[in-house]
Amino acid sequence: MPSRSIEFESERQFHKLYCENPEHLLSVEKSLGVKIVARGNLLLMEGEGEPLNRAEEFFTLLQSAKEQGLVHGKFDFFRFLEQFNQKDIRELKELLNRPLRLQIRKKSVVPRNLSQRKFLDLILKNDLVFGIGPAGTGKTFLAMIVALHALLEGEIERIVLARPAVEAGEALGFLPGDLEEKLLPYLRPLYDAMDEVLGPVEARKLVETGVVEIAPLAYMRGRTLSKCFALLDEAQNTTRSQMMMFLTRLGEGSKMVVTGDLTQVDLPPKQESGLREAKRILHSVKGLHFHEFGHGDVVRHPLVSRIIAAYEDKDSEEKASKQKR
Repeated sequence: MPSRSIEFESERQFHKLYCENPEHLLSVEKSLGVKIVARGNLLLMEGEGEPLNRAEEFFTLLQSAKEQGLVHGKFDFFRFLEQFNQKDIRELKELLNRPLRLQIRKKSVVPRNLSQRKFLDLILKNDLVFGIGPAGTGKTFLAMIVALHALLEGEIERIVLARPAVEAGEALGFLPGDLEEKLLPYLRPLYDAMDEVLGPVEARKLVETGVVEIAPLAYMRGRTLSKCFALLDEAQNTTRSQMMMFLTRLGEGSKMVVTGDLTQVDLPPKQESGLREAKRILHSVKGLHFHEFGHGDVVRHPLVSRIIAAYEDKDSEEKASKQKR
């Protein structure tokens, strides 16, 4: 049977490639249809022509992904294997051949898949970007990371964070505590992103000094946002008027990112989401870009992607059933 080998710089480097778990190599064997043997710093592969070529290409791309920080633990390993099997290999090569890394203090942030890479590219190159997709795709985290990067590089002077507080009926004045305490439950994902790359102490200083501003969506009417990065999260819960009001705050030297998940709208049944309407009305506006994530772009636990896919399949079945009636 034809065989091929890949030699690594060290045994340690090779073992880290498959997370030092032989069962991961067995998964690759089953998935790609080859026989794999790990011997020291040498990877031996046996199989037929095409499976052998694919196995060699898989490990070559996996090594590149590991070096760029795209693959860390076992979940990343299996997600990469799934991407290799399901997606066009040219997409993976495009991602790996043009590495993108944002350095914030001592923390390096890299996109975890091609969809995240495209989203980052859009934010870096444009002033107004919509990121739409399910939970766990990293859209809010990535937007916050670009905002912090722009702030620390001196490209903007402040960051404005907003999110509709639908659960409180927008009646924030009746909630206990000061404004920040009232909004904290709604902006927690944005705080988490700051804490991860800056640490809680520096992140808290940015908020206390007003460099990072907590701006309730309901309170932004009449303002013009200049030299800032404005991020609207959970935008699926905005009304038409709220969405239009927020988008028209964009001022000179500013960027805006709007993120949301159209499968998790908490508005009253007969009220259309401002995000859904914006997608329908603004899709052809020059200089404004929409990026959509799918369940295959989820970077949390692999089960999250499968759960989202199952719900999407069920929704499709119910929609098709209604159309037949």
